[in-house]
Amino acid sequence: MGRLVSLWLFIRRHKYLITVGVFGFIIVFLDENSIIRRMKYAHEEQVLRSEIERYRQEYERSTERLGELAVDSGAIEQVARERYLMKKPNEDIYVFDDKVGD
Repeated sequence: MGRLVSLWLFIRRHKYLITVGVFGFIIVFLDENSIIRRMKYAHEEQVLRSEIERYRQEYERSTERLGELAVDSGAIEQVARERYLMKKPNEDIYVFDDKVGD
């Protein structure tokens, strides 16, 4: 019984400190909009923004390349030869692998 009384006296003396501590614990760990979740969301947002920027740069490169292909017929032939290994009927194609010896 003595322990219960001493616990009650401790709670009465430090009720505001205990209340602030419990409130802080709830805000940091248990709340739906907790600080930990907000930090996780901020990190995820940063990753997604960098991914958007990467796709935007890729789009710009592709648009530039498409413009080149629309203007120059030699560029279309170059893409067909390099990427799809197409050839003229009287040609031979040799493909060299850059990773020899790895």
